Amino acid sequence: MLLQPKSSLPPCKGCHERPPLGLAFSMAFQPIVDVRDQTVFAYEALVRGLDGSGAGQILSQVNADNRYQFDQACRVKAVSLAARLGVPCHVSINFLPNAVYEPAACIRTTLEAAQQHQFPTSHLIFEITENERVVDKDHLKRIMQEYRRRGFKTAIDDFGAGYAGLNLLAEFQPDIIKLDMELVRQIDTNPVRRAIVQGILGVCQALSIEVIAEGVETDAEYHTLRAMGVHYFQGYLFAKPAFEQLPVVTWPAGCELSETGAGI
Repeated sequence: MLLQPKSSLPPCKGCHERPPLGLAFSMAFQPIVDVRDQTVFAYEALVRGLDGSGAGQILSQVNADNRYQFDQACRVKAVSLAARLGVPCHVSINFLPNAVYEPAACIRTTLEAAQQHQFPTSHLIFEITENERVVDKDHLKRIMQEYRRRGFKTAIDDFGAGYAGLNLLAEFQPDIIKLDMELVRQIDTNPVRRAIVQGILGVCQALSIEVIAEGVETDAEYHTLRAMGVHYFQGYLFAKPAFEQLPVVTWPAGCELSETGAGI
């Protein structure tokens, strides 16, 4: 399954009688790399102002009244820009679970955007940030199950920093977790962080969940995590986000090709 046909589902209640969003924004892209074969596994789409400014000013305007529309607009913007830039791999999109009313119906706009821009839905990853309090875990589980059924990959972002931690992982198992950057920071000199990350890696290996180390900034952090078995990385060491562009990746010293590199 590559391209999904347009959905025949009716719009869910979030689509009815909504005024225009009135919030203009664009996206930057940051690569997630696989160091085993020095390839880009995915690009994360990150909200930016139209002038390339940070996400803070945009996100501060998101509230209960426009959350649904903003979530939908982010998906469409990410897919359309990824198609325009010719992204050859996965695109990772953050979503707001509390903005999804009915999973099967609310995915309609994303499917239509992928169809319109000829972007394979099998290349989409949807990330839930652990920093957003999940009101209804059963509802989130239904969302993740529906996304998997549609052929999307799912991820938990900022793992280890939010409200639920391992309890959230016990409810459902995504394809990917992204280690929170606070666990990654100075992991080369912090035995407590190393012990925690090693434990997470063991759990994920047992559950067949891939792990991405995000926020990696130094060679020492990279080499420590690589020695622990991590092979997916994201952070300034490799590339900063580029506004409406795909940045060039810088490979750290000692990052050598292996004979058996394969993405998930």
